[in-house]
Amino acid sequence: MPALLLTAHDCVGHVHLIIGSNSIANARCAKSIEVGAKPIVIAPPDTEIHYALKDKIDAGHLDWRKAGFQDNDLTTLGRDQVDNVVDAVFVTLGGRDSMVARTHISSLCRRLRIPINFLDSPNLCTFSLPSTHSDGPLQIGITTSGKGCKLATRIRREIASLLPPNFGSAVERLGTIRRRIWEEDHRCHQALEDSTAVAENEEDDLPAQKPTFNQLISESDLTAAKTRRIRWLSQICEYWPLRRLASITDADIDTILKSYTTTPSSSSPPSTSTTATPPLDIPTLDLRTRPEPRIILAGSGPGSPSLLTLATHRAILTSTVILADKLVPSAILDLIPRRTPIHIARKFPGNAEAAQSELLALGLEALQHGHTVLRLKQGDPYIYGRGSEEFAWFAEKGFKPVVLPGITSALSAPLFARVPATSRGVSDQVLICTGTGRKGKAPEPPAYNAVQTVIFLMALHRIGDLVRGLVAPLNDIVSRGEKNDDGKDDEGATRGGGWPEDTPCAVVERASCADQRVIRSTLGFVVQAVEAEGSRPPGLLVLGQACEVLKGRGGARWVIEEGLEGLDELIGLQGVGAEMMVER
Repeated sequence: MPALLLTAHDCVGHVHLIIGSNSIANARCAKSIEVGAKPIVIAPPDTEIHYALKDKIDAGHLDWRKAGFQDNDLTTLGRDQVDNVVDAVFVTLGGRDSMVARTHISSLCRRLRIPINFLDSPNLCTFSLPSTHSDGPLQIGITTSGKGCKLATRIRREIASLLPPNFGSAVERLGTIRRRIWEEDHRCHQALEDSTAVAENEEDDLPAQKPTFNQLISESDLTAAKTRRIRWLSQICEYWPLRRLASITDADIDTILKSYTTTPSSSSPPSTSTTATPPLDIPTLDLRTRPEPRIILAGSGPGSPSLLTLATHRAILTSTVILADKLVPSAILDLIPRRTPIHIARKFPGNAEAAQSELLALGLEALQHGHTVLRLKQGDPYIYGRGSEEFAWFAEKGFKPVVLPGITSALSAPLFARVPATSRGVSDQVLICTGTGRKGKAPEPPAYNAVQTVIFLMALHRIGDLVRGLVAPLNDIVSRGEKNDDGKDDEGATRGGGWPEDTPCAVVERASCADQRVIRSTLGFVVQAVEAEGSRPPGLLVLGQACEVLKGRGGARWVIEEGLEGLDELIGLQGVGAEMMVER
């Protein structure tokens, strides 16, 4: 099959005949209206009209001829300028319609030299519509010659994604430069002819001639200046990066034209030097194309650098300022280039709010100085990471954050501890909770559910209060044993969850890291186990029958497991060693 001839038509005022009333007919009508054509829909009065097409008809954007197609529609519904012959025909009827009728319409249009397009019948078409990207005067059309419409759409999206944002405006400006060069050249040639005519008709008694009288401005001078400007315009269109072209402003257009003035009345002739200073300062343009100040909220995953997303890893390497949470592991912080300033949150009990305010202020200051700021968080930024609060705070200040997900430890840490969050016949629900409420207050514990796996984040530093609330009788008031200034129980009092003390649980610390540790126990002994073994933050508590689906305690009160059994090589922890197990 020979290659198709791709063209761009000026369709303003043309008449397009749309045969059919389905969603494709609506799309064809929308495109016709967009390019300034007048669509006419041919469909019987009892046919089903697509809802969007009906809206266009009711709004008066197109005509609906309530009848089936007639041969003379092709020669009676068009413009007067072309003897009432329509300009194009789109047949959107599906395959259920008679192929004889479709072939007949195609033959009529070919004989009358009317371009015709069919739905899913490339052999009957004389033209096809490419998948089009439109941005002002810029249009990019992709066609697969009827071999794959979805593929053409995919290719078009890929190409359009490579262009700078709003590149159509740059095309418009470059077109303006080209047009004004031609207009100015025309004025210069006209002025040269007029000055010659005046010189030939001067009176004898006029005062002495002007100093520029003997200055020779020839046709070749004007041509050289014009050629130099057009050549410069062609060179920047060919060689400049697209982002630099996109940075040209309306003020730059005047700069370009003034730098290459060719007015004959000028006190000096236009320069024809090929080494003249360029009209635009490239370093200045490149400064415009630098990234805007940007804030990125990113999750660093459970701990291992191998579990970073590619997007977060790239953000670590390219950001100019990094604000990291206190618990982001050192293995991830080691990925930060030495040239990049980093501030680690100074959060400790009683200082969390002040440290958070400090981070926000540092981020805002860096943004105001044009930096790309990475707010690096543990796990996922929207799972108990204050991500939504920081998003709203920066957005209110005029900097809308980009949010990059991370592998949350709430689901990955149980996995590394051989605890499936769900398992058929054991657990069909997953609940993620915080072990620390706002301002350090105890959160309300969830009620006992035998088929639920519950994961508590930020719970180990107050695991005693948490477990006491969980195992207390359902809805009983549980106090932390502290009094407020009035001598009453403080606001940290909660209701009991009614969980049995023999409920299996697991404490998972530093998940996915070389020094990962798992404490398998029950609610009755887990507090004693943590007190005896000490804490290794960050860690979480997993609660439910799923904790013993793959691995149990063997009757011990608790079991300590060190390392990553069988996972060290897969996530880049070679040499960590086999898992060690200690029973208590």
